[in-house]
Amino acid sequence: MERQEIPDVIEDLRNGSRVSYQVSREDFMSFRSELIKCEDFQSFRGNAQVGGSVIFTYEPGWTK
Repeated sequence: MERQEIPDVIEDLRNGSRVSYQVSREDFMSFRSELIKCEDFQSFRGNAQVGGSVIFTYEPGWTK
């Protein structure tokens, strides 16, 4: 995954054009570093998978 793709993926999750997105173990730290810059980063939910990948979804209010 290219670093410049990450904001587009985050926005796609936010606006619903993507339901989920799988991030590989190798790309996780790059994705996370961009994600935590978002004001609503707590609305993103990561579900760890066997093998180290993480599936992210956008679920506003899930932490409350």
